[in-house]
Amino acid sequence: MAVPRLVLASASPARLQTLRAAGLRPEVVVSGVDEEGVDAPSASELALKLAQLKAVAVAADQPRALVIGCDSVLEFDGGVHGKPVDAADAVERWQRMRGGSGILHTGHCVVDTHREVWIGRSAATQVRFAQLDDDEIEAYVATGEPERVAGGFTIDGLGSAYVSGISGDPHNVVGISVPLLRLMFDELGFVWHEFWHRPDGVAQG
Repeated sequence: MAVPRLVLASASPARLQTLRAAGLRPEVVVSGVDEEGVDAPSASELALKLAQLKAVAVAADQPRALVIGCDSVLEFDGGVHGKPVDAADAVERWQRMRGGSGILHTGHCVVDTHREVWIGRSAATQVRFAQLDDDEIEAYVATGEPERVAGGFTIDGLGSAYVSGISGDPHNVVGISVPLLRLMFDELGFVWHEFWHRPDGVAQG
């Protein structure tokens, strides 16, 4: 049986690059889901709920496909944080985060549109932030990167110098846990390596 198409319901270049590095070649279809006003009892549940909304929205128009939806939020100092709303918010957040640690939660939802089944899982990784001075924070925020990413930081970009360590899956901090995704594929009855692409661009399966 031929493997279904893979569709990534995310505009995140980092998620796409992570899947490509793992040998997958998903199509990208942005969900357009409005995240404002979505609420949940915990950071983990919020990340999962947002991932589900994105995956389900895209799955409606994707016959015979596996649709992957993800969303990340940072749990820090008792609060739940997505992308900073502006540069001032990013500066204020980094002034609180420096020298501390938080938990990056990423929700994952995979929809098999052919069988009309889906599963959702959430992963968590502890992130420790370096002790930055105000000039370093201002310089980092001025690049615009913090405003584009959940939590206001990256480990695969300019922000990598400002994360002193992590405990858990590093892919999860980038926005998609490849090990977790493999297990989710298995739960749905698919073999991960059958989705690998050879250099000629043809799937293995």
